[in-house]
Amino acid sequence: MDPLDRIDELIELVQDARSVPMSRTNFMFDRGEMIERLEELRAELPSELRKAAAVLDERDRIVEAGRREADRIVSEGEAEHARLVSVNEITVSAEHEGARIIAEARGEAQRLREEVDDYVDTALANFEQFLTRALASIERGRDKMHALREIGTFQGEDAERPLPF
Repeated sequence: MDPLDRIDELIELVQDARSVPMSRTNFMFDRGEMIERLEELRAELPSELRKAAAVLDERDRIVEAGRREADRIVSEGEAEHARLVSVNEITVSAEHEGARIIAEARGEAQRLREEVDDYVDTALANFEQFLTRALASIERGRDKMHALREIGTFQGEDAERPLPF
C-alpha cells in the first residue's frame, strides 16, 4: 500500500474513533492497533526512499551510458573521417563525408543527452510530487494532532480523564 494511502487511512481511523463519554474532543482507540499501523507505515517509507535513490542511480547510469555512446559515435566519426582523408583520389569527398558523420554524431549525441535529461526530469518531477504529497499529508496529520491536543488541554485538568491518544 502506498505510504500516503496509509497516512490517509490512519487519519480516517482517528476521525472515526469513538468519543470518550462526556467529551467531544477525546476519543478511544486501540493502542496496539495504532502502533501496528504506524509500524507498517514506518516500514513502507524506507522502501519509497530506496526507490527514489534507485531512480537517481538509474539516472546517473543512463547519463553515463549516453555520454559513452556519444563519445563512441564521435570517435567512430573521427576515425572514419581520418580513413577517408587518407585516400588520395577521394580526399575532397572524404572530408565532406567525415564532416557529415561528425555532425550527425554530434546531433545524435545531443539528441541522446536531451532524451536522458527529459527522462531524469520526469523521474525527479514524479518523485518531487510524491514527496510534496507526503509532506502535505504529514503536515495535515500533525496539524490535526496539535489541534486535538490543544482542544484537549482547555477542557480542564481532570486526572481521571483518559488520554486523547
